[in-house]
Amino acid sequence: MKSANSLLAGWLGVVVAAAAPIDALAQVYPNKPVRLLVGFTGGSTSDVIGRVVAQKLAEGLGQNVIVENRPGAGANIAAEVVAKASPDGYTALFANTGIAVAISAYSKLGYDVLRDLAPVGQAAASPHILVVSMSLPVQSVKDLIALVKAKPRALNVASTGSGNSDHFAYELFRSMTGAEMTHIVYKGGPQAMIDVMSGQVAAYFAGMAVALPLTRTGKTRALAVTSGRRSPMAPDIPTMEEAGLPGYEHLLWNAIFVPAATPKDIVARLDAELVKAVNSPDVRERFAALGAEPASRTSEQMAAYLRSEIDKYGKIVRAIGLKID
Repeated sequence: MKSANSLLAGWLGVVVAAAAPIDALAQVYPNKPVRLLVGFTGGSTSDVIGRVVAQKLAEGLGQNVIVENRPGAGANIAAEVVAKASPDGYTALFANTGIAVAISAYSKLGYDVLRDLAPVGQAAASPHILVVSMSLPVQSVKDLIALVKAKPRALNVASTGSGNSDHFAYELFRSMTGAEMTHIVYKGGPQAMIDVMSGQVAAYFAGMAVALPLTRTGKTRALAVTSGRRSPMAPDIPTMEEAGLPGYEHLLWNAIFVPAATPKDIVARLDAELVKAVNSPDVRERFAALGAEPASRTSEQMAAYLRSEIDKYGKIVRAIGLKID
């Protein structure tokens, strides 16, 4: 019996010793820099907001948070990299609304957002702005619809990738109006805006951070914001509903995700630091300048919101027959 008890005690000691590094890892987290992958080019709205958040997170975590741009495939390359990364809290994703669209819109994805990623929390939300080239003879959304319908597919509309939030803003517009333009994909919002300014592209549902400075200086014309109410940063720009499209609402939200198997206490630490970061006065001020508002949904709240967004956009994807290979 004594021998058996000694054997059992030894076995338990091995189990405890094996588990100790895992517990210790969580307790000392973070002890090295954290990578925050953004699936968009530098200067895009999600990139700019992501860098504001990363800088503040670094202060709370006591470690550098390094933003790494991984654009391509509608931001799904970055999402797949994070989904397959080590679940240790050192690789995270700064995603936007497009990740809720992708699961329904793409026929093949290398990850499943519900299975392979865990939300840390939501950081911000902002509308897109429907902007047009100054050379386009339109002054309102109704003018644009009439012009496009008179010349179906003759005009181009930009986006940063099929299934991305800016693309879906157009698809929602198309489904509600029947006004169809030719969709042109760009590597990033700044590149798309350059072609809008030059007149090579007629329209773009741009992010606020990219669009506001150029509309303010008269380089592009803003027709409407995609939110349900006017933006405090652009109170002179009507909503799409005010511009003649009742029921139109589409927000660009940003949230942080980590690999699904990341320990809950690490997710909780990141969640707490994210809530503090986006509600700090300096971040709120910088968000306001970008036309964004803090949206500090916690990990659990973001998980529920993500499911509701997937359901919402899935219905629209199926209704308009959108399928991306």
